[in-house]
Amino acid sequence: MEYNDRLARFRQGHLNPFNKQKESKSDLEPSQDTPPSSQVSVPEFQCPERVMDLGVLEDHFSRPVGLFLASDIQQLRQAIEECKQEILELPEHSERQKDAVVRLIHLRLKLQELKDPHEDEPNLRILLEHRFYKEKSKSVKYLCDKCNTFIWGLIQTWYTCTGCSYRCHSKCLNLINKSCVRSKVSHQAEYELSICPEAGLDSQDYRCAECRTPISLRAVPSEARQCDYTGQYYCSNCHWNDLAVIPARAIHNWDFEPHKVSRCSMRYLALMLGRPVLKLREINPLLFNYVEELVEIRKLRQDILLMKPYLITCKEAMEARLLLQLQDRQHFVENDDMYSLQDLLDVNSGRLGCSLTEIHTTFAKHIKLDCERCQAKGFVCELCKEGDILFPFDSHTSVCQDCAAVFHR
Repeated sequence: MEYNDRLARFRQGHLNPFNKQKESKSDLEPSQDTPPSSQVSVPEFQCPERVMDLGVLEDHFSRPVGLFLASDIQQLRQAIEECKQEILELPEHSERQKDAVVRLIHLRLKLQELKDPHEDEPNLRILLEHRFYKEKSKSVKYLCDKCNTFIWGLIQTWYTCTGCSYRCHSKCLNLINKSCVRSKVSHQAEYELSICPEAGLDSQDYRCAECRTPISLRAVPSEARQCDYTGQYYCSNCHWNDLAVIPARAIHNWDFEPHKVSRCSMRYLALMLGRPVLKLREINPLLFNYVEELVEIRKLRQDILLMKPYLITCKEAMEARLLLQLQDRQHFVENDDMYSLQDLLDVNSGRLGCSLTEIHTTFAKHIKLDCERCQAKGFVCELCKEGDILFPFDSHTSVCQDCAAVFHR
């Protein structure tokens, strides 16, 4: 009967499960020194007709297992230590141990949110001509260029150089010993035009060309990896076996097969990709005898240079912004002999010939058909004085180099 009386009082005292009145666990359990009737104080609003059967063996409103609601750093640290001890005591590879590991990760992330040791670091850091900006992204798909480990954006502060896209942890900033590649591009924008100029490991004192770590071809103490662009050897932290097209191989052999390069060379080649610094007729004049596409591109570029005076003096052409069709290759409207590595890649793939032919056709259509002002600037052959109006970029004309007069060829 004592058990039934306690059960009835428990049910009557919990008519409203959301009642904010707190009762300690010791108040609901019987004591050996006190009579059963004094264990639970029944609220005044009890109503036997509205009894809710919540059960006594199950706590319907308890917190789920693994949910930790600690709000201060000390409690979180204590919970982390308890969770680590629990992981060690549980059977290996069991489901309970896996759940405990997940709970430990969440606790550490929560601790990092409450107290980030790098929160007060500046948004801009300038080191060795790098301009590092603190990243706000929580992505984890990047590797640190210094220590070659993952950047965990959720719990680590990391920076990116706006000049060369060098990424690294905040803790690795002071360990960087290589200047920004963009500074080299700005001050000395030129390629190494010798194919893999290898000098040997002895010329490097058997050390990495960038970080000076001891290396050897036998991978003791560290593997030596050769950069096909510079010909030098690097350690595995400075050479990730990235692939890139080598300018010297493209110019001398018309070879666009990617080769392994170091991280520094890869960033340099990426920044130099669109810069017109290759004067092909001086570097390798015989290339035009074997690559027909280059001869066609050179003729189209020469015609565009002859069209340029018409377009920059025509009001309609300026309003239509025809010349902006070549804004990605500005050097095409300045000269006809400078090329970028991207130009050679597009020539080899056939994309440049197609796009340049379309632009050439658009310019010629405007000058010869659509615009009366441009048509009025045409020429009449001064020898035969017959035929249609001539333009210097027509294929059947010849231009005098001294007076710029145009004649039938």
